[in-house]
Amino acid sequence: MGIRTGFIWAIMLAGKGLLAQNNPDVITYINTYKEIAISEMQRSGVPASIILAQGIHETEAGTSELVRRSNNHFGIKCKEEWTGAVVYHDDDSRGECFRSYPTPQDSYKDHSDFLRNGQRYASLFKLNPEDYEGWAYGLRKAGYATNIRYSQILIKLIKDYGLQQYSLIAMGKLKRTEEVALLNPGQTSGTLNPVAATADSGAVHTELAVQQWPEGIFVINNARVFFAKAGSSLLSIADQYDLPLARLLDFNDLKEEDVLEKDQLLFLQRKRKVGATEVHIVKEGESLYIISQSEGIRYQDLLEMNQLTNGAQPAVGEKIWLQSSAPSRPRLAASARP
Repeated sequence: MGIRTGFIWAIMLAGKGLLAQNNPDVITYINTYKEIAISEMQRSGVPASIILAQGIHETEAGTSELVRRSNNHFGIKCKEEWTGAVVYHDDDSRGECFRSYPTPQDSYKDHSDFLRNGQRYASLFKLNPEDYEGWAYGLRKAGYATNIRYSQILIKLIKDYGLQQYSLIAMGKLKRTEEVALLNPGQTSGTLNPVAATADSGAVHTELAVQQWPEGIFVINNARVFFAKAGSSLLSIADQYDLPLARLLDFNDLKEEDVLEKDQLLFLQRKRKVGATEVHIVKEGESLYIISQSEGIRYQDLLEMNQLTNGAQPAVGEKIWLQSSAPSRPRLAASARP
C-alpha cells in the first residue's frame, strides 16, 4: 500500500466513525491486546477485528469480574473437552463453569482454536477475512452467544474504533506506519496507551510503555495529526497532504514559516474549541502552545478560557482549563512574571 493509499485509508477511518465512541477503557484494551489479535489472525485466520471486538464486549473492555479472576477474554465455558483450570461464575445460570488461563495470550490462543476446530464455525473460514460483518452474523447464527444483538454489537465496535485496520495489518494490506493510533483523552506527547499485559494471581494488569508519538497519522481530540521533525518543509508537507500552506499554518497556529524549528505535532484539520478532558496539569518544559497541540485545542481558545495572554507561561503543576472558563488565572512561572 503506497503513501497516498495509506493517507486515504486514514481519512476513511477518521471520517467513518473512528473514535465516534471515546471510552478510555476500550482504547486501553485495544492498545493492550491488538498485537496478540494480529498474531492470532496470522496463525489461525480469525479476523483481528472480530477477535478484538469480541474481547472488548465479553470482558467489558477488560473490567469484568470474570476476566479479572480467570484471564478468560471470550466467555468460553468449560465444555466436556476442557481439562485445564476453571472458575465458577454466574452467567445464564448461577455458578457456571468457565475456562481459566495463566495469561491473556493463552485465552486468545484458545479462542482462535475453539473457532478453528469447532465444526459449527467451519463456514466462517470460507468468508473473506475482511468481511467482518459476515463473521459477526455468522458467529451469532452458529450459537456463539445468546444475545440477539450480538452481531450488531460487534459490528458497531469495529466501526467505532477502526478495528478493521488490525485485520488489514495482519494481512499485509496496511503498513504499520499507516496505522491510525488510538490515544486516550488527555494523553500527552511521549506516551502511548498500555501495550503490555501480564497476569498476577489470575488478575489482568497493564504496564505503561513510554515511547514517542507513533509514525503516520493518528487522532487527538477527534482531529487528524502526525508528528513532524525539526527541519521539515511546511510547503512540502502541505503539498503531500493536498492542503494549502495557509490552511496548514492556520490549523497549527503558526506564522509564515518555511521549515519547522522544532519537532512538533502537526494537525491536518482544524483543532477543536474545547478539549477532551476538563483540565490539563502543566508539566516541566510545557508551553501553552505545546499544551494546545497535545490536547488538540485551538491556541486562542486556550488563552481565553484561562485568562492568559500570548506568551504567558503557567507554572508547573498549575491547572489549564480545557472545556470551560477557569475560575481564576493560573499562577505564572517565576521567569514569566513582570
